[in-house]
Amino acid sequence: MEKNKVITLEQVKNHPDVMVYIRKANEFLGVVGYTEHGERHANYVSKNARKMLQTLGYDAHTCELAAIAGYIHDVGNVISRHTHPTAGACLAGQFLKEMGMPVEDRVTIMSAIGNHDEGACDVVSPVAAALVLADKSDVHRSRVRTTKEIAFDIHDRVNYAVTKSELHMDAQRKVITLKLDIDRTISDIVEYFEIFTARMVACRRSAKLLGCMLEVDVNGSS
Repeated sequence: MEKNKVITLEQVKNHPDVMVYIRKANEFLGVVGYTEHGERHANYVSKNARKMLQTLGYDAHTCELAAIAGYIHDVGNVISRHTHPTAGACLAGQFLKEMGMPVEDRVTIMSAIGNHDEGACDVVSPVAAALVLADKSDVHRSRVRTTKEIAFDIHDRVNYAVTKSELHMDAQRKVITLKLDIDRTISDIVEYFEIFTARMVACRRSAKLLGCMLEVDVNGSS
């Protein structure tokens, strides 16, 4: 293929390997009981990562890289859930190189993917920060595959209790707000922070790199 050309999100979406990676990764995670990590999640993260950087005034190219990173950030789940950030970074580097993406852009995306998990999260660029914030904000009942276990599985219960999850960027005030509506008849608000504290720390670090503060608004109270 032609080398060192501008690669767009649409081109990445249409890459045959990417289609299989996302579909099979979601399928494999379903077998072991994880929430949805398919096209819906990929598109959500991609859209919100781009929107965040656009709102904060980043150039179109950086926004496009964030959108690409957001779309493919979970492809490493085809290899292992436990090492999916590193595996995903390697897979992404391989097919993005085949597509002709310049090495500077590839490594930006690879480092973002390799650091998006809260267990080992070193936010090193605006693209990485946008990916973390967009990914960790996607908590919603639509990601729960079955309601049979919500009484016993805290992750499914908390996700199912969240009826609305949105990221709001105030560029003038430099504030990023995660707004959540949580059905307290299903899960107590404390349970959200019980399992997602590490995620919120990663989001706060990401907001800081973008020159912003992070606020969390739960049921209208921040």
